Amino acid sequence: MKTNQISMLALLLATGGVLLPSCSGKSGQAQQQAMAPDLAVMTISESDASLETALPATLEGMNDVEIRPQITGFLTKVHVEDGEYVHKGQVLFTIDQVQLQAAVEQAQAAVAVAQANVNTAQTNANNNKILLDKNIISASAYQTSADALNAAKAQLQQAQAGLTSARKNLSYSTVTAPVSGFVGAIPYKEGTLVSPQTLLTMLSDNSTMQAVFSINEKILLEFTDGGKRKLKDALAAMPEVSLRLADGSIYPYKGKIVSISGVIDSSTGSAQSKADFPNPDGMLRSGNTGQILIPTIHNSTIQIPQSATYEIQDMRFVYVVGDSAKLHSTPITVAAENDGKNYIVTSGLKPGDVIVTEGVGITAKDGLVITPKTGSAPAAPAQPAQ
Repeated sequence: MKTNQISMLALLLATGGVLLPSCSGKSGQAQQQAMAPDLAVMTISESDASLETALPATLEGMNDVEIRPQITGFLTKVHVEDGEYVHKGQVLFTIDQVQLQAAVEQAQAAVAVAQANVNTAQTNANNNKILLDKNIISASAYQTSADALNAAKAQLQQAQAGLTSARKNLSYSTVTAPVSGFVGAIPYKEGTLVSPQTLLTMLSDNSTMQAVFSINEKILLEFTDGGKRKLKDALAAMPEVSLRLADGSIYPYKGKIVSISGVIDSSTGSAQSKADFPNPDGMLRSGNTGQILIPTIHNSTIQIPQSATYEIQDMRFVYVVGDSAKLHSTPITVAAENDGKNYIVTSGLKPGDVIVTEGVGITAKDGLVITPKTGSAPAAPAQPAQ
């Protein structure tokens, strides 16, 4: 009897020993499946990408003119205000005219006296010519009167030149705009003594604005195809550029790069460049800052979101979804050029690969089994670099 009970107990223990591991295995599989997080993925494909390289720029008027007086005197009237738009020929400043007007009147009197002297000398010369013809006076006497006439005429010319100079100085007392544009800061007020060394203001002709920026040597080599193409030809072939304003908005008018310095600054490794932008609304002003956005087209490239990557010791990785939805950390290389949101992959991925685009650096880990989200959006369209 005892033998039968022992045998039955052994059988039950054996059976339990088999069933328990079986239940535990099924429970572990179910638990692992339940713990697989839902993560968005994307399937790698090739496409053309348009990226924009952003370069800091400072805006200047097409013709920024320094307004300086040409005479010394006291300002008696300031006709414009800071930032005002003026037209060519419009009066900007008036300098004290009292002494200048007196100088004009004095010069006019001198001209009148000189003219009277010429008239008198002319009459004497004419009379002496008649007397000479009748042999009443000698030739030397006539020549004396002729010389006196020439001297009087010279004095008249001198007086007339003095009057012209006086009138010119008087005109300098009215400072006008040499071009149309916006008035800069006006540091001097009425009553200030000014001279030709005094900068009254700046006048900016901003019908067309120039964005001044620097292009590094690498970009310059790309433009010229490593020096195989002339800089002039490269400029002609370059696409239009955009301007991002200081508030982050994009200026509504496109610009064109018109010049690139042929000399690279050894201290910065860059060449100064200029791009012209139309400014019909007067929105842009000299001194504004922004970023020039230079577009570059990449054909048949792999483009992925930057958020799908992570970096370890200067190496960049993505998580490739393998068999059984298991993640594998995969190193990739990317182009140096990017738009701030996407990378162009140069190696490490191929069309058809599936990568995780969600939870990288947070949830996704090497060897993790996931539940891929279907219908995930591809990489975001290229945007200007930040």
